[in-house]
Amino acid sequence: MWVEALTIFLKALLFLSAVLTLTSFLTWMERKQSAVMQDRHGANRASIFGIRAFGLFHIFADALKMFFKEDYVPRGADRLLHTVAPFAALFFALMSFAAIPFGDSIEVAGRTVPLIILPLNAGLLFVFAMMSMGIYGTFLAGFSSNNKYAFLGGLRASSQMISYEITMGATLVGLLMTFGTLDLTVVNRAQGELLWGWLPQWGIFLQPVGFVLFIVAGLAETKRVPFDLPEGESEIIGYFVEYSSMKFGAFFMTDFVETILIAALVATLFFGGWQAPYLQADGFHFPWGGSLGLPSLLVVLIQMAAFGLKVLFFCWFLLLVRWTLPRFRYDQLMHLGWKILLPISVINIFVTGFILLLFGS
Repeated sequence: MWVEALTIFLKALLFLSAVLTLTSFLTWMERKQSAVMQDRHGANRASIFGIRAFGLFHIFADALKMFFKEDYVPRGADRLLHTVAPFAALFFALMSFAAIPFGDSIEVAGRTVPLIILPLNAGLLFVFAMMSMGIYGTFLAGFSSNNKYAFLGGLRASSQMISYEITMGATLVGLLMTFGTLDLTVVNRAQGELLWGWLPQWGIFLQPVGFVLFIVAGLAETKRVPFDLPEGESEIIGYFVEYSSMKFGAFFMTDFVETILIAALVATLFFGGWQAPYLQADGFHFPWGGSLGLPSLLVVLIQMAAFGLKVLFFCWFLLLVRWTLPRFRYDQLMHLGWKILLPISVINIFVTGFILLLFGS
């Protein structure tokens, strides 16, 4: 039992360290990407011994600033809930990664170790359960701050996340009908097969409408532009208006962790996850008949690299959208979720069922 516990701990340490490192990197990446789009230099002032390193030291400067700022709790606020809320939001966002596979499996000392922190036969349900619990962090932040604008931001966040989680779940029903499982590892393995002998059986080819709906709903789940109504700096400032120091830092990190989470889910469900085209357990097998044998360890490293590159690409895409589109009005946000995305996702379920009924799996 202690070997299993140690294995899970090491996998969690590896994966979450990568997530938190990417979270820090995204704070720099967003600044630089917006600077490129707006024809300016971006973050480049922080330096160590005169070395600026393209502004990468701003990551450490931000961390130091947040650690040493005053931890302010407004008069009349609920101190306990005010303290718990940001870390609850961050905790559940990080827990969502436990059921997302970042590779197939690896042989260690005669043991087959699956490259997933928590192997579950209903892993997708676990991810959605953890994502939905994050609502409590945002709502409690607004509720406990004794500020009507923060409270309004918390209400906006709750209604927005509930509305778009329904669409997100309905969007994936068609994909689950196609693969017939909630286990994300099995979904990844199924996407390693080929359609018509040459096309990878990725979710994007089986459920193109589902992909578009999922990524829009995922953008709303991250609470970032164009769906940043819970923050709304030009209107209400948002549910974290009364936060400072590392409590604000926790909310700031949560936004980027959720961005990585949506990118990981898109890669896992629609782009093969850790699958690389034509790569099998013993190497590459091309549809035109050629093959290239590879050691098993190299195959595992390629799979993990494929997953990482896909996640990084979709993080870049989500940041691109964030700096391209303007914010919706709140009535437009709800109209899009309830009257457009949800009906289309339900129609997609019926169309998928009809196709499966006619042509089988």
